[in-house]
Formats: sequence, C-alpha cells, structure tokens
Amino acid sequence: MAAMSFELLKTSSDTAARRGRIHTPHATIETPVFMPVGTQATVKTLSPEELMEIGAHIILSNTYHLHLRPGEDIVQGAGGLHGFMHWPRAVLTDSGGFQVFSLSNLRKISEEGVEFRSHISGEKRFLSPERSIEIQHALGADIIMAFDECPPHPADREYIYNSLLRTTRWAKRSKEAHHRTSQQALFGIVQGGMELDLRRFAAESLVELDFPGYAIGGLSVGEPKPLMNEVLAHTTQYLPADKPRYLMGVGAPDDLFEGVMRGVDMFDCVLPTRIARNGTVFTSTGKLVVRNAGNAKDYAPLDEHCDCYVCKNYSRAYIRHLVKAEETFGIRLTSYHNVYFLVKLMEKIRVSIENGTFLALRKQFYDAYGYNENAMC
Repeated sequence: MAAMSFELLKTSSDTAARRGRIHTPHATIETPVFMPVGTQATVKTLSPEELMEIGAHIILSNTYHLHLRPGEDIVQGAGGLHGFMHWPRAVLTDSGGFQVFSLSNLRKISEEGVEFRSHISGEKRFLSPERSIEIQHALGADIIMAFDECPPHPADREYIYNSLLRTTRWAKRSKEAHHRTSQQALFGIVQGGMELDLRRFAAESLVELDFPGYAIGGLSVGEPKPLMNEVLAHTTQYLPADKPRYLMGVGAPDDLFEGVMRGVDMFDCVLPTRIARNGTVFTSTGKLVVRNAGNAKDYAPLDEHCDCYVCKNYSRAYIRHLVKAEETFGIRLTSYHNVYFLVKLMEKIRVSIENGTFLALRKQFYDAYGYNENAMC
C-alpha cells in the first residue's frame, strides 16, 4: 500500500493552475498548499496548537539540522517527528542536500556523497543518498526527499549538466534505499539550473524512475523572477499530471500566484516568520513595517480585513511597542499573522480555481500590492 495518494480535482481552463488533494498517513492536504517551515522541528515562536488553529495541515522540517542537533536517534526515540513535536498532522522533510551544498567552504563532493563539516561543531560528517534516506526514515515524515545536488547560480552549463546527472543517479540510489514505502512517500527533485533543455532532460529522467511526487529545486536562488517563472512553466509541463508538484523554498505571495498559475501544488518558505522577526507583516493592501514610527499611535489591527486571532485582539501600536522593546510576544504575534495570511491566501486561491476566477483574484491582489502583472512573465 502506498504512503500517499493524489487526487487531481480540477484544472484551470485559462492557466495551468490545479486544484487537488494529497492523502498522507497523518493528514489530507488540500492543494495548492503553503507549508510553514519548522527547520528545527518547530515553526519559530508558534506552537503546534496555534498552527492547527491557523489551518496548517502540513509543515516542513530540515534533515540536515535535525541530524546535527539533536540527532535523528533522539527524534526516532520519541516516535519520530510527530511524537517529538507533538504534531499530529503531516510533515515533509527535505534531503539535507541544499544545506550541505550551501556550505561551499566546508564540503567536498564525490560520486559517493558529500563530506562536510558541521557548522555547529566543525566535526566531519558524511551524507550520501543512502544516509539521507536512513536519517529521514528515523525522522518519520510523511513525505521525504531524494538526495540531490543544488548547483549555485550562476553556474556554467557543463557544471549544471554534470550536476543533474549526479542528482539523477543519486535519486535512483535514494529510491533503492527507501524501504518504508507504505509509511513515507519519496519525491524526486528536478534540477538543471536555468537551462530549459536540461530542465526537461532532468524531469524526464526522474519521471522514468516513477516517484510518487516531484519537487522542483534550484529556483529562487538569485535569478530574476521572469526567468524563474519561464523555467518553472517549462519544467512543469514534463511532470505527470496525476502526481503532486512541489516548488522548493518559494513562498512570497506573488510567487505563490505565479507558481500556481504554472501548475505547482506545494510551496514552502521561511519568509513569513523571517520577516515577522524584523517587524514586517503581509496585509491585504501590501506589506506593513510595524516598527515604523507612523504606527506608534495607530490602534487599528495589522489588517482590518483579516480575521486572525492577532488582528481581532491587538493593535499596530501595541505590536510596534513589543517589537521595538524586543519582546518575544511581538514576534509571536507577527509570525502568527504572517503564517495565517499565507495559509488563508492559498485557501482563496483554491476557491478561485474551483470557481474559474483565479486570474481575477491574481489581478485583484496585484493591484492591491502595486505589482505589475506583466513584469512577472
């Protein structure tokens, strides 16, 4: 029995947008979906109960960080991430590849895997496709990722080509090492830089391996948004329609609209909690920098059109005071609101796909934020 199944419920008539549903052992997930990021087995400052109250049905955790601290054996001893975090709904873990390859001065790549030094202790570690899968088995997430190499941007074509060949070989080894197929669904990751023909080649090579879902990596790494969207549109057309598509590390509101429009089902990003810690929030009319002096005597909510707990109970003036005073509660309030905003935005997007009004919703949102629709393409 497979660990995951996907229903494609509706496709847009004028875009590649899709409305679907993913069934996992711990939750049914309505798609398109935004997944809050809990790198260290926690979405920063938010409790599992708050995330459920917000409406999150799946969150992401990080294999690299949890392997280093506290160690996958400790997590496994608690019953995996679900027991360790007290999170009853679905979890996705990445492979650790992106973090390892970000350590450009602390790692050495070979065909077997990657030797690297812990950014915490400096201790030498080794991560291979087999080891990544072993760690993810211990962590026990519902959806796990094949070990991949994420090439830097920019990179020359030869490097990108050799890198994606290695990623494909590692994907095959990841699949061979994965024996918990009835408990955890393993996704392959499409790389290929900004080269359209290499993206197609990478996608078709992974599809031959028949994964239950496919992630798209190596985007939003510094390239212009129109280029990212061009590569994304080109890539998704070579992925199976009956399996979920996950755009890794992307989650700004405009990127959610553009990704959905090009056929993406799943997104994750640290952005909502990261900007919250700097006192910035999303609102229905654009970003708001709460710490700005103009909010000192503003007793309105963060967003008068938002019905989250924060907007129902606290003012801009109070939250600005907390942020300026470096009180943790201020960060909790801005983080709660931002995660709520993106989760609810995806709900609106799902309804718009069902109703055939996706492009109208996109235009309405872009007008409110002052975005130029044409500049995204």
